Amino acid sequence: MPLTNAQYDQIMHEYEERRALHRQELEERQCYVYENVPGYKDLEDQTATASVTFGKRLLSGERLDRSALRQELAELARQKLLLLTEAGFSSDYLDMGYTCQDCKDTGYIGNEKCHCFKQKIIETLYDKSNLKMLTKTANFKLMSDKYYQGEDLKRFHGAVNAAEDFINNFNSDYQNLFIYGTVGTGKSFLSTCIANELLKKGHSVIYFSSTGLFELLAENSFDYRNKQELRSIYDDLYGCELLIIDDLGTERTNSFVASELFSCLNERDIRKKATIITTNLSLEELQMTYSDRIFSRVTSNYKLLKLSGQDIRKIKKIARKESEDFQ
Repeated sequence: MPLTNAQYDQIMHEYEERRALHRQELEERQCYVYENVPGYKDLEDQTATASVTFGKRLLSGERLDRSALRQELAELARQKLLLLTEAGFSSDYLDMGYTCQDCKDTGYIGNEKCHCFKQKIIETLYDKSNLKMLTKTANFKLMSDKYYQGEDLKRFHGAVNAAEDFINNFNSDYQNLFIYGTVGTGKSFLSTCIANELLKKGHSVIYFSSTGLFELLAENSFDYRNKQELRSIYDDLYGCELLIIDDLGTERTNSFVASELFSCLNERDIRKKATIITTNLSLEELQMTYSDRIFSRVTSNYKLLKLSGQDIRKIKKIARKESEDFQ
């Protein structure tokens, strides 16, 4: 599913806005330094004057040693840095800031799309779940074990440790996670926490509800006019660094779904691309709902993480209701 021209232009416009914002922020920091660090503006002016004067002399025909200019500029830079740090500012206070240091907010590294641009494409084409918004309310800083006790607490801590191991070794160790258990025990929350950390590290993540994934595939599979779009969808699903399928089992299960699910899991395994599946199904229900080969693929290639306990969503809902009634 390639971007339309309008979608591409919109993404590039966002990059332009990023650069403009960071330029404005830099200009504001420069003005603040000029006003609060005596002598810094003079050294800036001397730096500009030295380069201009040297250039004019070269154009007039003089034979000059460029190393002399480099030495003069280096000394001026040393003096500016000294003034800046003595005034209590960090040494990089006047460096240009970037949202993405790798591509300097251009979207490209050389002629190749940057990882941040690729994730923008994913978000534009597939992110009906609005993953970026989800990560604001589901991340490791907000995670708590206060809703778990006894065996449930042990399972929770084990799942969190496995998630952290998954993140820390993502670049070197191919892993898949199958997070299952009863309703409202934090399965989707944990998968979103993982997605958040990997997004911050620059990895491409596609996050789908099970229903949304198979609806998208069905829409494009049964319309011959969408062959090219379907091919692009498969390229993205099979090739992204992390695919999260949330709430497996909530979709209308049939032979098409079972076939597509196996193809996806199999192809990603061949390519050694990580996958996370969350579901309310037990392992027995997984085997009964889908095929034996899907059950075999999951139990042999995925780390199984079970979460159990109270329905946290229900507990929070009751607490909010009681708080509102109290007010």
